[in-house]
Amino acid sequence: MKQSNIEKIIVQQLIKSRPTTQRELNYLVKKLASGFKIPSPKRIKLLSAYHKLVKSGNGHLALKKLLKKREIRTLSGVAVVAILTKPYKCPGECVFCPNEKKMPKSYLSNEPAVMRAILCRFDPFKQVQMRLRALAMTGHDTDKCELIIMGGTWTYLPHKYQTWFIKRCFEAFNQRTAKNLASAQKLNETAKFRVIGITLETRPDYISIPEIKRMRELGATRVELGVQTIDDKILKLTKRGHLTKEIIEATKLLKDAGFKISYHMMPNLPTSTPAKDFKMFNQLFRDQNYQPDMLKIYPCVVTDTAKIYKWYKAGKFKPYSDKQLLNLLVKIKKIIPPYVRLSRIIRDIPSESIVAGNKISNLRQLINERFQKTGEFCQCIRCREARNKEFRIKNIEYRIKKYKASEGLEYFLSCESKDKKTLFAFLRLRLPKNVDEKLSDALPELKDVALIREVHTYGELIPLKSKGHAVQHAGLGRQLIAAAEKIAKKAGFKKIAVISGIGVRQYYKKLGYRRQNTYMMKSL
Repeated sequence: MKQSNIEKIIVQQLIKSRPTTQRELNYLVKKLASGFKIPSPKRIKLLSAYHKLVKSGNGHLALKKLLKKREIRTLSGVAVVAILTKPYKCPGECVFCPNEKKMPKSYLSNEPAVMRAILCRFDPFKQVQMRLRALAMTGHDTDKCELIIMGGTWTYLPHKYQTWFIKRCFEAFNQRTAKNLASAQKLNETAKFRVIGITLETRPDYISIPEIKRMRELGATRVELGVQTIDDKILKLTKRGHLTKEIIEATKLLKDAGFKISYHMMPNLPTSTPAKDFKMFNQLFRDQNYQPDMLKIYPCVVTDTAKIYKWYKAGKFKPYSDKQLLNLLVKIKKIIPPYVRLSRIIRDIPSESIVAGNKISNLRQLINERFQKTGEFCQCIRCREARNKEFRIKNIEYRIKKYKASEGLEYFLSCESKDKKTLFAFLRLRLPKNVDEKLSDALPELKDVALIREVHTYGELIPLKSKGHAVQHAGLGRQLIAAAEKIAKKAGFKKIAVISGIGVRQYYKKLGYRRQNTYMMKSL
């Protein structure tokens, strides 16, 4: 009997048996496979057989969930599609950046995301298609996608290339070509694979008002800023090319345009110490000039293509020990506010490419084990996401956290469990002050307007047309938006704007919002 037929029979038996845990599933697969005298089939093969049966009218959603590979990929409520731009010159001369030939600056050819990009010859259309196929094959729904574009300094790339790149991405999600970018975006509003947000990477000194306007026209909703450190002496020493002044200015401009902001931070830079680094992270959350929404922590490591390699060989730079770094990260995690998401703790650089510095790939796990020993818990967004936890509306508490940031007032509205350990949904509302007149001229629709910068409901990604009792269908987002509107109205604002992703415009239309240029607007 053909292997594919055996896999089909195994899946049919699994549907009848209805396993409820991974342990039950593994036992049944092994038992059924032994009956055919074959090793247990891989999950991806069983998933493929499952999808063929579903097309025939059969199916069992609980089984699909158990067969799903790396379930966490969509437990934040969206399917992440990360791709890279082509290799292009970089305006920076940072000593810590890997500089491999024919690769985007700071990226290495053996990093997983880069290897996928190389297979596609950095073609955005092919990269998006590959990720969508891979997610679907491993059991993930891809109705709501977050597009993350990596590759260095986006705002330094030629504008013609930027427009082409984004257009091709939308065409891949839409599964059809379009006359221009605007047409491709319009199609995505009702497409099968909707882009709910676009993230771009760049440097603080390459943020300007014209670039901000352009990023909005492209559909961007979040910007990852390569900050690295907020110590001017270290910025100068490492030849970063900008100082804290540019970081502060870029942060305010982006927030006043409604963008979510993620900082890339790099402890362990030359002349720094664990004590200095801890003080730096403390300042990020105490100084209203910074206050990022998200963080990626990339401890400095030495690669043989970076300029810092010579410093290391000459004994001028010595990375922290594993113990020093772990202790530092534990301390940092303890002070991260509940409105900040710690997305990553290390760069995805393979250990064979690291000459010196951290090579521990499971740092987050080791940190969490430390927390478990002391009975503490990290209050950052990522650690509190609901994911697949049991959800009951009566057990939810609504909370409001207010803080100053970039001369404005930020409100973090959240739906949480009573013990504050589980976050079901949140909203970021900004009441801007002292907005740059040039920004108001470039984006006149935002003049004297309150800004909803982010609305996110956690839990397993639920397909757009499905029904059920999951967190994403409980109406938490609507309730938070209504609460934000009341706060803005009480503060004297007559309009409120949402920096909506292209694929979420239909959702806001149902709530009374109307498109004005690149934002969704509503009169209060």
